[in-house]
Amino acid sequence: MLHARPLTPHTLALCDTTLRDGEQTAGVAFSLSEKRAIARALDRAGVAEIEVGIAAMGWAEVAEIRAVMAEISRAAPVVWCRLRMGDLDMAQKTGTKRVHFAAPTSTAQLEGKLRVDRDWILRETAELVYCATTRGLEVSVGAEDASRTDPEFLVRLAEVAKAAGAIRFRVADTLGLLDPLGAYRLISHLAARIALPIEMHAHNDFGMATANTIMAAHAGATHLSVTVNGLGERAGNAALEEVSAALEAGAIGTGIDLTALQPLSDIVAKASGRALPVQKPITGALVFAHESGIHVDAILKRADTYEDPRCAPARFGRERQIVIGKHSGAAGLCAALATAGLPATPEMAARLKPLLRAHAIRTKRPASPEDLRRMVARLARSQPTT
Repeated sequence: MLHARPLTPHTLALCDTTLRDGEQTAGVAFSLSEKRAIARALDRAGVAEIEVGIAAMGWAEVAEIRAVMAEISRAAPVVWCRLRMGDLDMAQKTGTKRVHFAAPTSTAQLEGKLRVDRDWILRETAELVYCATTRGLEVSVGAEDASRTDPEFLVRLAEVAKAAGAIRFRVADTLGLLDPLGAYRLISHLAARIALPIEMHAHNDFGMATANTIMAAHAGATHLSVTVNGLGERAGNAALEEVSAALEAGAIGTGIDLTALQPLSDIVAKASGRALPVQKPITGALVFAHESGIHVDAILKRADTYEDPRCAPARFGRERQIVIGKHSGAAGLCAALATAGLPATPEMAARLKPLLRAHAIRTKRPASPEDLRRMVARLARSQPTT
C-alpha cells in the first residue's frame, strides 16, 4: 500500500529549462533579445536555477549564453552538456559556475543512440564530473530516460556521480511514460538509496507531467525541473506556473512570486509563437471567468463558493471575470447591464436571454458591453408603441 509522506511547510527549488528544453519545442527559436527578456522574467519570478542553453551548439550560442547570464542576478545559471569533454570545454567558455551532464541510461538509449554499455556510461560520468569539479565547477548529473531504466543502475550511477563530486542527481522521464503513482514509487525508492538531492524532470506525453512532478516532490525530490507554459519536446514539460501554484496551495514553498507568473507566461507565449489556450491553468485568459448562472449568483453572494483562496485570482495578481453568454442567469446579467449603464431589471434580463443564446452560438465568445448595448437597442426598437 502506498503511504504518502506527511507534508510540512518547506521550500523546493524550481529549476527552469525554458531556454534549453523549452526551446527544443518543434519550431521554436528564441532571438537573443527574447532570451534576455525571458531570463529577466524568470529571475524576477524567483526560480532557483535557469538552464541557459547548450554551449556545444557553437560560438554564437556561447556568446548568447554569456549575454543571457548577464541578465540574471539571483538564480543560478546552468549550462547543459552531453557526456563529452568538448561540451564541458565549451560550457566553460560561457563563464558558468554550474554545468549539467545528461547521461543516457536505458537500454534503448545506450544501444540505440550511443552503441555503448553501462560500464562506459559509469566511466565517462566519473571522469567528466571529476574533471569539471577540479576545474571549480558545480556539477549535476541527469539520468536520461530514467523511467525505462533498471532502478538499480540508477542507484549505481548516482553513487558514481557523488563519488566524483556531483551535487545532485536528475531523474528524467524523458518519454513521459510515468503516471503519478509510478513517479512516486520511483522517486521514493531512489530517495531512500541515493545520498544526493534528487531533481525530477517530467515530460508531458500522457498529460501527467505536472502531476508526476508534484508526486515526485511528495516522494522526496528536492528540485523540480519545469518550463514556462509547459514548452518542451513533443507534448512538453511540467509547467512552471502549474507546479508552483499547486505546491504553494499545499503550503510547500517554491520561492516563486505567483503574481509574476502571468507576465512571464505572456513573454514566453509571444517569444515562442505558441498562443496560450484560454483555459490554460493559472495563466489562461479565461481561467478566472464565470458564466454559469448558478455559479455567478453564488459567487456574487460569497466568493469562496466557487473560488478557494488557494486558487483565487488575486493570489496571482489577476481579477475575477463575470462573462455573459448562453448560460448566464439573472444575477450575472443584471450586474453586467448595470456596469454597462443599461437598464438592469429582471424583465430586461429575461428578454435578453434569447438574444444571448443566439449570439453565443453564432460568435463562440462572451457578449461584450457593446454587444449588450446593441441587444438592448434592438429590444427597444421592437417594443410596441402605445
